[in-house]
Amino acid sequence: MIQKIHIKEFLALAQQHPVLDVRSPGEYAHAHIPGAYNLPLFSDEERKVVGTLYKQQGREQAIKTGLDYFGPKMSRMVEEAERIIKNHNKPIPIPNSQFPIPKTLLVHCWRGGMRSAGVAWLLDLYGFKVYTLNGGYKAFRNWALQQFEQSYPFSIIGGYTGSGKTQVLKDLAKEHCSIIDLEGIARHKGSAFGALGEEKQDSQEMFDNKLAMKLHTVSDALPAHDVIWLEDESQRIGLVNLPGALWKTMRQAPVYFLDVPFEDRLNYISAEYGKYKKDELVSAVMRIQKRLGGQHTKNAVSHLLEDNYKECFRILLNYYDKYYAKSLHEREHIDTQLFTIPCEQVDAEINCKKLLLKKHPGNGITDTGI
Repeated sequence: MIQKIHIKEFLALAQQHPVLDVRSPGEYAHAHIPGAYNLPLFSDEERKVVGTLYKQQGREQAIKTGLDYFGPKMSRMVEEAERIIKNHNKPIPIPNSQFPIPKTLLVHCWRGGMRSAGVAWLLDLYGFKVYTLNGGYKAFRNWALQQFEQSYPFSIIGGYTGSGKTQVLKDLAKEHCSIIDLEGIARHKGSAFGALGEEKQDSQEMFDNKLAMKLHTVSDALPAHDVIWLEDESQRIGLVNLPGALWKTMRQAPVYFLDVPFEDRLNYISAEYGKYKKDELVSAVMRIQKRLGGQHTKNAVSHLLEDNYKECFRILLNYYDKYYAKSLHEREHIDTQLFTIPCEQVDAEINCKKLLLKKHPGNGITDTGI
């Protein structure tokens, strides 16, 4: 028997069982529930044909044409569903159960209409245990956007460019702290050079979906009175934007500023980005030429062409320091929300300990190795 369930129950079951998104490949590629598999009922072209028929000739003609497309695919779709279940993480067995656990699948389309109903009917007929999402992907999107409106106990890792904030964030995870890596989700390091070495960024909608799921997962497992650590970011990370409500919550959170000397940051940045191709670095500099200024841009590019990477990044680091300082002090209540942590060098392990000592003084954390 097919069961139609709401989004919270659907997502809870999705922690164990595979989610099948039966929308067209194009819809899925644009954005989907993170972790879902695409098992399209129609190709992009077939969906277009059926949609046009629905508008021009009515529901019955659209269904007949849809069935013509669906029929030859039935066997293949069942086989693909079997393959997905086989390769998916196995559900937790019920101890001492005398009955076999049915293979469970979660199915959705755009609005929870005919496409998911058709595929669910087929899979149920074959013998799967099938759940469908009431409201479809649209219900998930509404849920995802609601996650950004909630209040979260954020603590922000601040610091000028080249302070090694991302590595400190990763070290916090090793210390069993709750973190969200915004740059990791965005596939971008946040500056004009942030796309170097990264995969192509997702659509804004897909970024939202991944971020919403991460917020939900982390906050749901958060111990009482604990915090969620984030790296300080501009609202725009490459081609995607942090949702406005979430950005506002971040801007009101306390900032733990890693104060690393300029020259040490310069050495770190020069080594970090100096490994990339010269033409990629020049292109990155040119992307900020209006804000950097004509003469600074010319000098930075000249240094690159002369293989003087350090002097190029000196110009860029001065620019980013001024930009970040301005942004930092535009926050509300920054006079009481800013905690400076002097750091002698870019060393994630040491600076992570310093940060935790500042956040939780007297909890037994030692400032060893400093």
